[in-house]
Amino acid sequence: IFGQDSQSSSSSQSSSSSLQEASEGSGVIYQKKDGKAYIVTNNHVVSGSDKLEVILSDGTKLTASLVGTDSTSDLAVLTIDGSKVNTVASFGDSSKIATGQTVLAIGSQYATSVTKGIVSAKSRTVDVTDDSGNTTGQATVIQTDAAINSGNSGGPLINLSGQVVGINSMKLSGNSGSNATIEGMGFAIP
Repeated sequence: IFGQDSQSSSSSQSSSSSLQEASEGSGVIYQKKDGKAYIVTNNHVVSGSDKLEVILSDGTKLTASLVGTDSTSDLAVLTIDGSKVNTVASFGDSSKIATGQTVLAIGSQYATSVTKGIVSAKSRTVDVTDDSGNTTGQATVIQTDAAINSGNSGGPLINLSGQVVGINSMKLSGNSGSNATIEGMGFAIP
């Protein structure tokens, strides 16, 4: 999923050439109905975009429309023309996952990526911040050590049965207050 913003330019360009890529992420097609396919992704992937484009796994590019967003849960729903969509994801019950269970994070880092890890905590509370870094609330998320990179945002966290148990959202990296290095802390929305 690509979000595109208008460039500020004084020249007269066509609308397609006056857009620049603003964000990139992944998504999950979860429903096909009445000729449309519905995609869930992260709000931060699509927030502020003037145009949305989806690239399917076979390389097909489609224009997407925004159905709705929720900045608190960091989720967004998009629609695309469903004629090229043959299958949709199945969802598992994220309340039934267990600490130590193997999970896979799927995303679009370097075209397509899959990383493997375990559920480190099935119900971790983390602060939610806005674009300015201000804490706006808290979210209960799945913590995993499966690598969640920037292009994986909005992609599925799946169990070994192939069911979506979470939507990849964020990771912690860098140093903690005690100067200990933080690695392998990714989070998914249950």
